[in-house]
Amino acid sequence: MLFLSIQEIEAAINYWRSQSPAKGDEFSLCVEASSLAKPYAMMIVQGSQRIPMDLLDASAKSAIQKYLTQLNIKNTEPT
Repeated sequence: MLFLSIQEIEAAINYWRSQSPAKGDEFSLCVEASSLAKPYAMMIVQGSQRIPMDLLDASAKSAIQKYLTQLNIKNTEPT
């Protein structure tokens, strides 16, 4: 079972916020950041440091997987 740390989820939220900043008068988050915000908030409330990926809904799983893919691409690019 794959676990995600609270730091990984926070980093993914920050990544998505940088890719698509909040907009409108209500400063709505993009879909990806929004889908990760709920499990992140629950982890904070519960004092959890990690969460099984299986507990994420489809939207949050997709957002974290896309983030991890981008992170891997960035880390394998030649400098």
